[in-house]
Amino acid sequence: MAKTAKFNRDDVIEKATNLYWEKGFHATSMRNLQDVVDMRPGSIYATFGSKEGLFKEVLHKYTEIGVGQIAECKASSSSSLEALKNFITLIVFESQKSAPSGMCMLAKTIAELTEENAELLAETKKMLTIMEGQFIILLEEAQQQDEVSKDKDAVQLARFVQVQIMGLRAYACASNGDAPLKQMIDDMFTLLQERIN
Repeated sequence: MAKTAKFNRDDVIEKATNLYWEKGFHATSMRNLQDVVDMRPGSIYATFGSKEGLFKEVLHKYTEIGVGQIAECKASSSSSLEALKNFITLIVFESQKSAPSGMCMLAKTIAELTEENAELLAETKKMLTIMEGQFIILLEEAQQQDEVSKDKDAVQLARFVQVQIMGLRAYACASNGDAPLKQMIDDMFTLLQERIN
């Protein structure tokens, strides 16, 4: 008779996400994982294949959460640009208050990993591309709503948005919570308005 797993996979991934997000991939040891997710190393290997395997699932979960947050912002906003601003406000402010790290986990991971971890690095870049794709969709919808000029390149604008988000979150971390984040987000959208009209 097969043994039933004595753990909740989603719960393990959530706990591992918070740990990896806080410490980074390299600084997270198997002992750290064992203590936080309450699984023995053998069980972690049996379930996820490796520390890297668990990290890949964490990257996917983190991205899935981000996509879900964008969907929630779209559902509660009157326009696509408003949804984008609400999403940025949410992740910038929320990450400073309750996230394990104020920085975007994907940006933090790309900054940490080298070609020695080529597979994980490629996976992280893929997840970042998925998030950027969500911004492209929002901006294309904004073009359909006549919020953004149709002759503007939504891909270029999405890259601008991605860079601004990374910068805002990193700056907020570096300023120990003293950054005037609301003003900085407003300034970002002033710059964006100049690009979209």
